[in-house]
Amino acid sequence: MTTEAAPHTARRVTADDGTRAPAAVVRSGRSPAKGPRRPRPSRGDLAFTPGQRAKSVLKHAALIAAAIVMIYPLLWMIVSSFRPSDDVFRAPGLWLTQAHPENYANGWNALTSPFATYLLNSTIVVLGAVVGNLVSCSMAAYAFARLNFWGKKWMFAAMLVTIMLPIHVVIVPQYILFSQLGWINTFAPLIVPKFLATDAFFTFLMVQFIRGIPRELDEAARIDGAGHPRIFLRVILPLMTPALATTTIFTFIWTWSDFFSQLIYLTSPDVFTVPVALRAFVDAQSSTDWGAMFAMSVVSLLPVFIAFLIGQKFLIKGIATTGIK
Repeated sequence: MTTEAAPHTARRVTADDGTRAPAAVVRSGRSPAKGPRRPRPSRGDLAFTPGQRAKSVLKHAALIAAAIVMIYPLLWMIVSSFRPSDDVFRAPGLWLTQAHPENYANGWNALTSPFATYLLNSTIVVLGAVVGNLVSCSMAAYAFARLNFWGKKWMFAAMLVTIMLPIHVVIVPQYILFSQLGWINTFAPLIVPKFLATDAFFTFLMVQFIRGIPRELDEAARIDGAGHPRIFLRVILPLMTPALATTTIFTFIWTWSDFFSQLIYLTSPDVFTVPVALRAFVDAQSSTDWGAMFAMSVVSLLPVFIAFLIGQKFLIKGIATTGIK
């Protein structure tokens, strides 16, 4: 055993095996106990035991089987888009005997207008809905999270109640109102309400996020002479990127896939969106070109798939940061 002298500290005693003795032992003058040195675990010791390995294999096998079950309808739709219409329901499996890529060309020009027209109409509706939700919901969220006004709690509670109302409850009064305004068969009923913060879910999402931003930032900006508009635009809004990205992605997916509202308000084929146009492929009085319909269904899924891939990181971050308060 060797002894080391450290300046401005107590003596440290080093045992023969290289371990340090506790300071209390050094001060008392007792020699540290020489117990058996515990060996460092090797890579083999960190491996799973046979029981743990079998449990892990079963868990991953169950997850893979569940993933296959969930993704099977999508794979079947992609395979069916290359089948002739007569064989779509005769062969429910994924085995493709003969490919018919002409289904995509036939489906593109099967309706009164090229399918690009319906893609453009859906793009207009989606962009209007996204911009409307970002502008109105962010402003409403700032008011609920930072401003103090009479009836704030009651208004916030009423807003949350609207989340539980199904669309079928309000669709008839809305249709009567929009009909009197002359908005039927236009994109206005699908876009204008978004600028009035009617999607309470996104308002609540942003309220939770803004409440997590320190108020000291607001106070510092207020000391510099900033009012509420400047604080919102220069301080709060730049910090709301995850919540804004989450709102954008969800609005895009929900609006692009919305069928009921668009079917109610859009009656002319010239203003049909993608979901309504896909419904037009099904003809109750004559044969339906299922191959062309599935081909255009695959085309309609591409924008949603791309949007999810691009915004996946922001989506997860936005949900994680706005769900905890």
